[in-house]
Amino acid sequence: MKNFIIALFLGFSAMLQAQNTLSGIVMDKNNQPIKGVSVYASELHKGTATDENGKYTFINLPSGNLKLTFTFVGFGTQNKAITALQKENTLNVILEETIFQMDEVIVSTAFNKIQSQNVMKVEHQSMKELQRKGTATLIEGLATIPGVSQVSTGTSIGKPVIRGLSGNRVLVYSQGVRMENQQFGDEHGLGLNDSGIESVEVIKGPASLLYGSDALGGVLYFNPEKFADANTFKANFSQKLFSNTLGSNSSLGLKTSTDNWKFLARGSYNTHSDYKIANGDRVTNTRYNETDFKTGIGYSNAKFSSVLRYNYNKLDLGIPEDGIAEQTTSKETGFPRQGVFNHLLSLNNVFFFQKSKLDVDLGYVANDRSEFVDSNVAGLHMKLKTFNYDAKYHLPKIGKVESIFGIQGMHQTNTNSGEEYLIPDATTNDFGVFGTANYEWKKNVFQAGLRFDNRQIITVEHGIAGSEGYFKAVDKSFDSFNASLGYKTNLADDLTLRLNLASGFRAPNLAELTSNGVHEGTNRYEVGNSDLKTEQNVQTDVNLEYKNSHFEFFANGFYNHINNYIYTSPTGAVIDNNAVFDYIQNNAKLYGGEIGLHFHPHPLDWLHYETSFETVTGKKENGDFLPLIPANNWNNTIRTEFNIKNWLEDGFATLNLSTTFNQNNVSGFETKSNGYSLVNLGFGGKVKLGKTVFDMNLNGNNLLNKRYIAHLSRLKTDGIPNIGRNVVLGVNFNL
Repeated sequence: MKNFIIALFLGFSAMLQAQNTLSGIVMDKNNQPIKGVSVYASELHKGTATDENGKYTFINLPSGNLKLTFTFVGFGTQNKAITALQKENTLNVILEETIFQMDEVIVSTAFNKIQSQNVMKVEHQSMKELQRKGTATLIEGLATIPGVSQVSTGTSIGKPVIRGLSGNRVLVYSQGVRMENQQFGDEHGLGLNDSGIESVEVIKGPASLLYGSDALGGVLYFNPEKFADANTFKANFSQKLFSNTLGSNSSLGLKTSTDNWKFLARGSYNTHSDYKIANGDRVTNTRYNETDFKTGIGYSNAKFSSVLRYNYNKLDLGIPEDGIAEQTTSKETGFPRQGVFNHLLSLNNVFFFQKSKLDVDLGYVANDRSEFVDSNVAGLHMKLKTFNYDAKYHLPKIGKVESIFGIQGMHQTNTNSGEEYLIPDATTNDFGVFGTANYEWKKNVFQAGLRFDNRQIITVEHGIAGSEGYFKAVDKSFDSFNASLGYKTNLADDLTLRLNLASGFRAPNLAELTSNGVHEGTNRYEVGNSDLKTEQNVQTDVNLEYKNSHFEFFANGFYNHINNYIYTSPTGAVIDNNAVFDYIQNNAKLYGGEIGLHFHPHPLDWLHYETSFETVTGKKENGDFLPLIPANNWNNTIRTEFNIKNWLEDGFATLNLSTTFNQNNVSGFETKSNGYSLVNLGFGGKVKLGKTVFDMNLNGNNLLNKRYIAHLSRLKTDGIPNIGRNVVLGVNFNL
């Protein structure tokens, strides 16, 4: 398969360039040209901006179809599809002023539609929007999206939760490649830095049709930073300061492009002391340091587009063990601590034909994870190496039917070199094949797909039979068929209905199959089960949206039934003062949804009110509640937008009240959690001081210094509260 893909790439690279061109003028509704409109062709990773006459130009375009996005602050986004490009093409566009968020192209779904045309509801958030909320980490920002929360260990480690499902049940994609970093571990975080990321898309529900195993609960799809517009050079520096952790986040990036070639590079450094709770105490050894470097090079012409990206991420994480003990503002981690090195290499290609195209994505992820208990000699040292491939052929459109045929696969090895083994040496191989089709007629869209997957897991025997740390050899194969059906219709001009039915699956991970020892994060002796079956679910989703120029409303509901749900259960036995837990299976169900509105009263164009409520309930077949289910949350925000003449543009001020309710629906070994309300403030915009221009945001999170313990905090069992008041100052300079 690798040789076939490489041959394709080399063959199409040698094709002669065509000379198709596209130009046009972008105007407002009064037919006045708009300068500085961003025009972007996502498949070519190519962008430009309109000149003072509103004109834009592209050269060396493919002969087939092309999608363009026109964006400008204060105007609604226009997404245009051009079919059968000729040698010379003209496309003029009129932008209309708007006060609501832009209608973004969704990359994580099969046909890359804009959200208003998409059959599946996908949450889209730009990093700029998340950073304006002043959160300290990427996962904290994601947890502000309705339906998304986090299992946290202090401020340094956070694992995403989508509608009550987490760990291996949520798949993470970055640079078009699935992230593999031992994500099953309770103390293994996301492993991504928000610098160099453009936006995130959240699929809330089974996405196995496109992504295979581990997408049973949902997908987080991170879109990397765009390249510079053609024939430009850009550099920028950003700095964020955090009062609570005395933290600093610095980032420096540069990028440049010609009509065909493009290059970017970005480095960042993130450092924090122990976080402080409401009474002023610091939680010992929650400090951490992070170094991140991203770079990319791309080339595109009329026949193909190719982008090679690399991401290096180094984490030095303190693991809190003593609670509130030594009080220090040192940023040097103590023991126990983790050292994590992550390398992500991706090659994303699109080959254009006359009426079709081929997407080929290759990825390599190397995750090197060490744990140091009381010295700089690693007791636990795991190396996970993963090669991914993904090829999707977009067939020629037949009438109103678009269709895709694809194959995906993964080869993964895990090796241990420390004295302690958390999981055995193992090899995992995935292979999947799928097809999906999209049919549009009038105001209706119907989408369906079918997929088959196989996962093979082979482990190596280790240790002495009958003793702790013994892993018997396992050779297991897991097969799964999955399907999805979706329907979207416009019930009225401003009212949209989406209905989706989809299945997903997750093969048991190595810990569930082979564990035999004390899990330090939970103080339990866990015993794996090599006879576990594949988790298989079916989820129904309904989404209703109403949107006009001054009012937006949405309501999402879901019901998720999971066969063979895997969880741990106490056996009653005790080994070395640790209760013994077995991995067992039972059917389970989760249900709930999100509801919200965005009101922009006329004629108060500067005022916005947004509110949303989210809820999820998870139960086993016997009626007991599932663990790690987030509490209900009600989020309210008042936002104003303004300009202050001569020194502030695109200004904003926000007042946010986030109310989390009591969580009384707990599993057998959990405790109930009290509710709490947090007040957050934000202010910022584009500041002009003479010739100096920079973006600024100032945020006060948990402004009233509320003492609280989140239900999904892993420090909850020790009675350790979450972070207290945190003031965040961020600036971003274009150099």
